Amino acid sequence: ARTPGVVLQCNNVPDVQHAVRAASAANALTAIKCGGHSLAGFSSCDGGIVIDLSRLRRAAVDASAPEARVGGGCLLGDIDRATQREGLVFPAGVVSHTGAAGLILGGGTGWLTRRFGLSCDNVLGFEIVLADGTLLSVSEREHQDLFWALRGGGGNFGVVTEFRLRLHPLRSVLISTSWYAENEAAGLLRFWREFMPEAPDDLKWNISLSIAPDSAELPAMMRGRPALSQTILWTGDRDAGVRMLSRANQATSNAVSPIRELAYLDLQTMADAAFPHGGRYYTKSGYFAALDDRSIETMLGALGSTPSRLNEIELAYLGGACGRVAADATAFGDRSAPFVLNVLGQWRNAQDDASNVAWVRNLFHELRPAMSPGVYVNFMSGDEDDRVHEAYRARWDRLLRLKQAYDPQNFFCRNQNITDRREAQTRTS
Repeated sequence: ARTPGVVLQCNNVPDVQHAVRAASAANALTAIKCGGHSLAGFSSCDGGIVIDLSRLRRAAVDASAPEARVGGGCLLGDIDRATQREGLVFPAGVVSHTGAAGLILGGGTGWLTRRFGLSCDNVLGFEIVLADGTLLSVSEREHQDLFWALRGGGGNFGVVTEFRLRLHPLRSVLISTSWYAENEAAGLLRFWREFMPEAPDDLKWNISLSIAPDSAELPAMMRGRPALSQTILWTGDRDAGVRMLSRANQATSNAVSPIRELAYLDLQTMADAAFPHGGRYYTKSGYFAALDDRSIETMLGALGSTPSRLNEIELAYLGGACGRVAADATAFGDRSAPFVLNVLGQWRNAQDDASNVAWVRNLFHELRPAMSPGVYVNFMSGDEDDRVHEAYRARWDRLLRLKQAYDPQNFFCRNQNITDRREAQTRTS
């Protein structure tokens, strides 16, 4: 936990402008808190100033456009509730208490990524306060260079006080979930890696490797043992979805949950309890162009030594609408390696920090040789400054020029920071 010297709670945009000007004039280490969901801890700082946007949570929907204007302090749940009243959705993350601003600025993946693209692909405009307190409207027509940078470049350029978002019609999905014992997991992963490149955009299939819970819903021989869980989601026509989910579930002979219709709001909250506030988290993430057998064996083997039963190895496949966006269209990292890995450490007690962090790091180190360069900035931990350049790669030089133009003093440094490392300031804590 971090203890700031001052927290400035903002009620409106002028408050944000005053707070930024005051903090900048004081040359104080400053963090921007929107939803306060940063796993890397960037929403706060020790001894400095926190500019808190949590009261800027208005979400206004124009169903005729369809689009929404949402405040910089909104959580995903605020957006989901407002848009669902009109039968509309904004493609975002999978936990409703996630802060929308951080998620969107870093890219934003979730259940609808294959159908509608990343969150940042669906932003129409930004209202942003720069380091000198100036308020800018940013869109395809105004400040196009900054519009490019804000779609994936993180919090490097200013405080976004409002997002204008493109919306899509959707009220419910089809879903099927199931668990598989360790001896079936490798076969299912091989089936999944061959299935997904040809899958339609409407299909999202996520896999998690973990220790199975002590649940009466699982066979006794599986509880507390390494296992695979999967969630298969369909966002299109119901009949086509039943056929497609049935095909996907043919990977093994194991019983799966029935295919059921789920309201979108229920989908967006079903993972909330698994990621509580106050937990201890550490992540390492990256991409595979292809998922080879050795990597599958390495991941499954690592479960036997996990120090926490909450640790997970998350796998998802991008592609679809997200994969059809040109590499240089936004600041978001390379989209060409579609298999996404997130080694997620989660535990409860501080005395277990070292063992869990070591487990995540060691597994990632073993998998790294088979992975493609790149990392999703929203999955990066606070000790990965050396990977920020890797996250942006071909977009780095352009981002660095824009950072130097819009924030030359690196006032906005509590983020996955874009700086010239030869001159980088050590303004972190």
